[in-house]
Amino acid sequence: MLAAGWVVLAAVFVDELLAAAAAAVWGHWAGGAMLATAMVVLVIAVWWSFASPKAPLGGPVVRPVTKVLVFGLASVGLWVADHQGWAVGLAAFSVVVNALAQLPAVRALTADETTPTAH
Repeated sequence: MLAAGWVVLAAVFVDELLAAAAAAVWGHWAGGAMLATAMVVLVIAVWWSFASPKAPLGGPVVRPVTKVLVFGLASVGLWVADHQGWAVGLAAFSVVVNALAQLPAVRALTADETTPTAH
């Protein structure tokens, strides 16, 4: 189960990269290379600030809301940029991977050493 948990965490990271890529696709569609680059920087900044495991502004409510917004808007951006199939695929992948990441065995892999975990 340990290896499967790390595979799930790797998939979560891939999902985060895909969200940034989707933002770039929308940005390029909407305004060109400059907007595409700005959107990637924005997604990374928002993720780091609110959704990453050590986010300085994250919390039990802010973190999941930010994740829903980032993945949801990334999927909507793909849809608007005329990549409907990729939009649906990203949304489905995001839901499945983030649901699997909530399994206790997977969450235990990322538990902070100062945070007690239930056994």
